[in-house]
This record gives sequence, C-alpha cells and structure tokens, in this order.
Amino acid sequence: MSPRLRWWILLLLFLAMTINLLDRQVLSLVAPVLRDQFHLSNTQLGVVFFSFLLGMTLGQIPVGMMHDRIGPRMGFCLIISWWSAANLLHSLARSVLQFGLLRFMLGLGECGVYSGGVKTIGQWFPVRERALAAGLFNSGSLLGAIIAPPLIVYLTTRLGWPYAFLLPSLTGLIWLWPWLALRWNPRTEPMVAAAAGRERVLPLLAMPAVWGVVLMRSFGGPVSHFYWNWLPEYLKRERGMSLQQIGWWAWLPFLAGGLGNIGGGWLSSHLIRRGWSVNGARKAAFFLATALCLAAVLVPAAHSAASAMALICVAVMGINAFAANLMGVIADLFPQRILAKVSALTGVGDGAMSMTMMLATGVVLDRASWAPVFIAAGLLPLLSLTSLLVLVGRVRPIPLGEIYRDGSHFA
Repeated sequence: MSPRLRWWILLLLFLAMTINLLDRQVLSLVAPVLRDQFHLSNTQLGVVFFSFLLGMTLGQIPVGMMHDRIGPRMGFCLIISWWSAANLLHSLARSVLQFGLLRFMLGLGECGVYSGGVKTIGQWFPVRERALAAGLFNSGSLLGAIIAPPLIVYLTTRLGWPYAFLLPSLTGLIWLWPWLALRWNPRTEPMVAAAAGRERVLPLLAMPAVWGVVLMRSFGGPVSHFYWNWLPEYLKRERGMSLQQIGWWAWLPFLAGGLGNIGGGWLSSHLIRRGWSVNGARKAAFFLATALCLAAVLVPAAHSAASAMALICVAVMGINAFAANLMGVIADLFPQRILAKVSALTGVGDGAMSMTMMLATGVVLDRASWAPVFIAAGLLPLLSLTSLLVLVGRVRPIPLGEIYRDGSHFA
C-alpha cells in the first residue's frame, strides 16, 4: 500500500464531498427567493426536496454495484460528471415539475459519493485510521455547506439565482483532472485489487448487522438532510433573517459539523491507539455524539436567534460525529469486496426515511410549527444508537463466508 498516495486520494475524496454538498445546497439557499418568485408553499418545497431523495434512494444499489464492479476511480468520474450536468440544468428550470425532475437526476448522481468513499477508505486505510479518514472525507460535506451560504447568496444577489446553479456546477468538471492524473493502478495495489467483487446483494439482508447499519443511517440521515435543506427557511421565516444575513450566519452550524466529523473520527481512532478495543472506541464515540444531538430539542424554546444557532451548532456537531463513526463501523464490519453494496443498502434506508421526513416536514410547517420538527431531529439519533446496540452488537470483522454460508457468492 502506498502511504502518500492514499492521503492524496483522501484529499480528492474530501473535495468531491465538498463539491457534492455545494451543488446540493444551492436549492435550499435560493429557496426563499424561489418561493417568493414562484409562489411555492412549504409542502411544494418539500416535494422538490423529496424528488432529490427519491433519486438518491433508487440509485443507491445500482451505483454501489457499479463501484464494486468497475472500481471507485472510474465510478467517481461517472457520477460527478452526471450530477454536475444535472445541477447546471437547474438554471433553466421554472416550475415545481422541472425543479423536481432535475433534483431527481441530481440525486441519481450524488448518491454514489458515500458508497464510493466508504469503499475507497476501506481499500486504502487500516482499521486504526478508518474513522479518522472517514471523518476527514465526510467533513468535506461540511466545508461545502460552509462555503455555500456566502457564495450562493453573493451569486444570487449580484447575478440572479440561475447563476447560483450554473457556476458551482463547473467545479465538479475541474475536479476530474487531478483525480485522473493520480497514478492509481489497482493491479499494483494489493488492497485495492482484492476489494473488487461481484457478490450477491440479497444474502446481505439476512444479516442482523446489515440491518443494524441500515437503520443507524436511516434514523440519522434525515437529521442531516433537515439541517441542509430547511435551515435557511427556518432562519428567514422563524428568526426573521434577510437573505444577506442568512449568507453570513448559515455556515456556522456546518463549521461546527466539520469539527464534529473530524473530532468524532479522531476520538475513536485515538482511543484505539490508546489500547481500547474497536468495539469500545466506536461505541464511546456514538454515545457522546448522540448526547450532543439532543440539543436540537431545546431550539424551539430558544429566546434569541443567537441562542438558537448555538444549539443548532451543537446538534449538527453531534450528528456529524455520529456519521463519521458510522462510516468507520461499516468498514470495520464488512469485507472490502462488499463495502459499496452494504453502503448502498444503508443509503436506501436513509433515502426512504429522509423522503418521508422531507414531505412530513413541509406538511407540519404549513399546519403547525417548527417545534415538532426540531424535537424529532433531536430524538432520532437515539433510535440509531439503539440499532447499533441491539442489531450490530459487538463491532468486529465479519468474514465473507459467514455472510454467504452456502458458498454461492456471486450474482
């Protein structure tokens, strides 16, 4: 294994995740403008968000299988080209139907960044470094979310909202050049070559540990999507911020989330280096992360925008520390040959639950208030933690033969 090369690969994965979230965040940041210009309700906006998640859900398993079969190097080239084109075409949309269709196409491409990233980290990083590597990779999403508010608001106010979609889309095409320029030959890297597999998906569903990680992401994913998609609307409608103020302040929770990603990954990796078992280190990090997520329950009672933002920052830090360690746990549990498939299954669960929550959020906001939504955001990670304890149990490597007991691995 090439130590330098794996860190260069991780840097580019970090940047891919940054671009992923930058492109994904454009719609939520221009949503206040689009709602006013096209007279959209919260429910209609929820349908548009739903369309993106539908694309992500339906694409998870096919794209995960693609990463396993052709490898994440070429897999990332395909998905980034696809989602960059889909995001660029948003600049031409003028109706709920058009935005919905393009969000669906965007989701089909963006769904593969998680499974491809987990597979690559599992290939290139040893156990003691995986959670830290996963945290660094996933923190790219937070850098994208930090950059997005000031950049997108600037483009919207100076050039108009179509340019907010147009210009960020070009970054994905620029990213392809250094990714392809890396001297990454799977035939000369034993860990990478050994990770290519064509095992069947269906037997995975008989494993309690698979259901455990699927439910962990299913209950945690909607919380992240809520903050990514609805935070600008909350700040404008509930806290009275202007679009310019949102641009200045909406990045703070995602900065805290970046610290959660890196800190959560560092914590479990540090404990492992200090002699803790992988099982104990991962679970200690999950307990702390879940406790931080509970801060969201207090947001509706906050007396000022500043105190609400502080609580949101703590909650976002928690959910991202949780996400970093979940990536590490998936790589800890399952053989490299099936990592992308298992990650894709977790993405299906995430997508299905997140679609439900996005539609429910729009309906609840039109008929009630923000309080039930924030309470749900605080409590859902408790269900993720329960799934870890009950279904995953001890975090340990699961041999391929234990998964495919009949010996018929392949499709």
